[in-house]
Amino acid sequence: MKQSLAVDGRRLWRSLMDLARIGATDKGGNCRLALTRLDGQGRDLVVGWMKEAGLDVTVDQVGNIFGRRAGRRNELPPIVTGSHSDTQPTGGKFDGCYGVMAGLEVMRTLRERGIETEAPLELAIWTNEEGSRFVPVMMGSGVFAGKFPLETALEARDADGISVRSELQAIGYAGGAPVGGRPLGAYFEAHIEQGPILENEDKVIGVVTGSLGLRWYDLTVTGMEAHAGPTPMALRQDALFAGTFLMQEVIHIANAHQPHGRGTVGVVRVHPGSRNVIPGAVTFTVDLRHQDDAELSAMDARLRAACLEVERSHRVKVELKDVQYFEPTPFDPALVGMVREHARAAGLPAMDIVTGAGHDAVYIAAVAPTAMIFVPCKDGISHNEIEDARPEHLEAGCNVLLAAILQAAAGTRTGVNA
Repeated sequence: MKQSLAVDGRRLWRSLMDLARIGATDKGGNCRLALTRLDGQGRDLVVGWMKEAGLDVTVDQVGNIFGRRAGRRNELPPIVTGSHSDTQPTGGKFDGCYGVMAGLEVMRTLRERGIETEAPLELAIWTNEEGSRFVPVMMGSGVFAGKFPLETALEARDADGISVRSELQAIGYAGGAPVGGRPLGAYFEAHIEQGPILENEDKVIGVVTGSLGLRWYDLTVTGMEAHAGPTPMALRQDALFAGTFLMQEVIHIANAHQPHGRGTVGVVRVHPGSRNVIPGAVTFTVDLRHQDDAELSAMDARLRAACLEVERSHRVKVELKDVQYFEPTPFDPALVGMVREHARAAGLPAMDIVTGAGHDAVYIAAVAPTAMIFVPCKDGISHNEIEDARPEHLEAGCNVLLAAILQAAAGTRTGVNA
C-alpha cells in the first residue's frame, strides 16, 4: 500500500477467525442463524471489541447495533460503515462478517493513531440480513430505511412459530433506541463479491456502482394428468413438457439482455410426481435481474408474452404470479468515485462492478448516500461452508474503506454534510 495510514491486516484476519469459532461447522464454515443463541454469542463478542475500541454502543428496537465514535462536530450526521453477522445455515466466515470486522478495524486504527474526524463515525451491525430463519430478508436495514414497519419485523416468526420479538429478548438485544428516523452522512459497506468476476478479471477491488433490480415470480402450468401408457403423444396435455419451454425462455431472455441480464429457475415441483403419470401441473420459480429498470421491464414483458404463446400452442393454462420486485439501486456517484480513486491511489487493480445479490446497503441507499467495496472470494463461492478469501485482499479492501471514510468524514465531497 502506498498510503502511510493503514490497518493491521493480521488483526483483521485474526478477528474474523475468532468470530468464526462461534457456530463453526465441520466443513470450516459457520451456522449462526439470526437471533439464535449462537448469534447472540457472536454479537456479544463483537460488541465487546467495539467497546474496547472506544465506541459508544446502542441497540435499537429491531436489534440493530451501532457503535459510535465521536467527532469534532457531533451535531453532524455520522459516517457509517458495517454489514451483518448472521449467516446462512451452511454459511461461510466472510459473508457480512467481513464488512463488520473491516469497520471495526478502521475504528481500532483511528483510535491507535489518535485521529479525530470532523464528523462522528458509526459501525453498524444489521439484524437478520440473510433471512434464513425469519423473513423479510435484510430486516434490520429494511426497518431502518422505512421499507416495512417495525411491528412487521418483530412479529415475524420462524418455522417453529418463534417470533423475532421473543428471540431479541432471549439473547439480550431487544434495544430501546428508535429504528431509523435520523440522517446519515454516508454509508459504506465492505463485502466479499460472492461471485467470480473479480477473481476471473484478476482484480483486487470491486467499485460497486449499484445493485441489480430483481423480479421474482411463481409460474404454474396446468394441463391434464393421464396414464403414460394408453395416452398417445399427440393427445397429451403435458404440463411439464409445456413448462420446459418457459424454463428455457427464462435463460434466453437473460442472454438477450447482456451483460447484466440474469435469469434463473431455481425450484420445480411436478404434480402428481408419479413415474407412469403424465404431469398435470408444474410449478416453478423464476428470478429475473438487470441493473436497468427499462431492461428489466422488457424482460418481464417477454416472459409474459412467452406464457401466452405456450398457453396457446400447448393447450395448457399458464398462471404467472408476481412475488417480489426490487428496483435497480444506483449508489451515490461521489462516494463511488471516492472508492475508485482510493483504490487507484493505493495501486490496487480495480474495476467497476454491480452487485447481483441483496445487501443492507441496497436499503440504506434509500435514506443516505451509499457505496460498497468488493474484494474477491475464491472461485466466486459464497453461501457455502467452503467460502474463502485471501487475507491480503481483505486488508486491501479495508484500507480503501479507511481512506474513503476519512474523506467523507472530513466533508471533502459534495452532498455529504460532514
